[in-house]
Amino acid sequence: MCGIVGFTGSSGAVEAVLEGLRRLEYRGYDSAGVAALGREGLKIVRSAGKVAALAEKIGPGGRDAAVAIGHTRWATHGTPTEKNAHPHCDCHRSIAVVHNGIVENYAELREELASRGHELRSDTDTEVIAHLLEEGLAESGDMLAAMRFAMSKLTGTYACAVVSSAEPDAIWAARRESPLCVGIAEGATLLASDAVPVLPHTREVVYLNDGDVARLAPEGVRVWDSSGAEAPARATTLDWDPDRAEKGGYDHFMLKEIFEQPWSLRETIRDRIDLGRGAVVLDEAGLAGDELRSFDKIVMVACGTALHAGMVGRNMLERTARVSVQVDNASDFRYRDPIVDSRTLVVAISQSGETADTLGAIREAKSRGARTLGLVNVPGSSIARECDHLLPLRAGPEIGVASTKAFTSQVAALYLFAIHLAYVRGRFAEADLARRVRDVVGVADGVGAFLSTHSDNVREIALKYVDARNALFLGRGTGYPLALEGALKLKEISYVHAEGYHAAEMKHGPIALIDTEMPVVVLALKGRRYAKIRSNIEEVRARGGRVIALASEGDDDIRSCAEDVVPIRAESGIMNSVLAAVPLQLLAYHIAAARGLNVDHPRNLAKSVTVE
Repeated sequence: MCGIVGFTGSSGAVEAVLEGLRRLEYRGYDSAGVAALGREGLKIVRSAGKVAALAEKIGPGGRDAAVAIGHTRWATHGTPTEKNAHPHCDCHRSIAVVHNGIVENYAELREELASRGHELRSDTDTEVIAHLLEEGLAESGDMLAAMRFAMSKLTGTYACAVVSSAEPDAIWAARRESPLCVGIAEGATLLASDAVPVLPHTREVVYLNDGDVARLAPEGVRVWDSSGAEAPARATTLDWDPDRAEKGGYDHFMLKEIFEQPWSLRETIRDRIDLGRGAVVLDEAGLAGDELRSFDKIVMVACGTALHAGMVGRNMLERTARVSVQVDNASDFRYRDPIVDSRTLVVAISQSGETADTLGAIREAKSRGARTLGLVNVPGSSIARECDHLLPLRAGPEIGVASTKAFTSQVAALYLFAIHLAYVRGRFAEADLARRVRDVVGVADGVGAFLSTHSDNVREIALKYVDARNALFLGRGTGYPLALEGALKLKEISYVHAEGYHAAEMKHGPIALIDTEMPVVVLALKGRRYAKIRSNIEEVRARGGRVIALASEGDDDIRSCAEDVVPIRAESGIMNSVLAAVPLQLLAYHIAAARGLNVDHPRNLAKSVTVE
């Protein structure tokens, strides 16, 4: 989605905003712009294309300002041209606005504004906000009143940042169902649609709530809530290392984040395992034993990669805790009249904590009396604040659009929850509990060992399939959601058409696609379904398919029937799903990199999907 950055301080605002926009490039965009307030008044510079083109257009002489806002736009209303790039201004060019979201009633507003003599210069929905602010300010002479007037006219979602010549040291902000956070630094205050641009300046962040209006000045921030009353600006300290948002010598963020997974898994597990008792401790989630025992159903809602983590989690919870689990696309759940009540726990899974459909699903569940648990990577995010209970992932900032370390942290957190739930519900003997805890503890070392031993092997395999146009991924049990995830990763960043299928469904359609040009990735670890998946491999071979097998280390039988084998040291029980995810990530990465594609910023995709 689009990105917003703002800075107000004593100097250096434009440079700070440009750097912040660079840090938001992973979100996906097609144009960029900056509005700055300096000695010469309000100056707006916009450009189609990347932030680098914008910075060149501004030049070194255009950066003398103490207040600035900037934007990276992903086109919705109007083509990705300089005319439609943000910021947009009013008739007198004294107010500039940047906006994330969609103004659903913009057509009616444009018509009304034009009838009152306003000149609208773009094709966007955002421009109406600037003209509404112009009218509100003319009527009241007060920016707070103008902000409240303009926002009251909008239908849809928004996160807005505004600068005005009437208040040359301030940035005004407002949000509804689109994220905004404020960074509190020494002598400066920052605004951003994501915490990542704030990290180089501060880790003290205030997250704005729906309906809030805020005024940012160098000395701090004031916030007014949806009722119009001034509200306390409560800061959260982000437990993120700013260096995690840097490439650190890797060619791409995605590759760095793949190799960060031993660290991110340890962070996810940290303080949640009592090795002395061999137990899981999730006191921070605030779920008491009586409440956990009261649920007769769990529903997981998520989108994309997080949905696949939920599917793995379903297997974990049902096998471990013996509770009925349903996994839903959040976009479907919120509209289909779901059957949930006070005996249902709805688990919302999201890396960003801002996914619009997942946020809507939570609200639907709560309106029906269900309790909610959030598994998110950003503790102060909208989903984190909406849920009754929270289990943070602690994976650190994830910059690459294609999620990697967040996915494995989601799976690990779900297994911790499954073990804890099973213990509370009396499903475990002490010995079984201790064994499962050991599986969780050992998975980070297992991932580290795989990366140090087999990553080059995966790269060599990937280079054989750089020119493939289609690929099939097959798995059973937890291997099925991994097949979906492997296919998603490949199509996201390499633009190879790839499909993930339950291997048992192969003969119900996809077998027709298999030929000598088709690479088929098979999740074939030893387990209850091994004989079945072994038969599927033979069916692929019989039709000339080229088999890439993820197999248990030492499985010579698989080597005899697969063209390529990636060995997995399968010693962690159901947590082997985490180990098997890593080569799927590497396979997609190396194919995309070898094709010369923009791995971190794949076309048409955004890191955080905050509109439906």
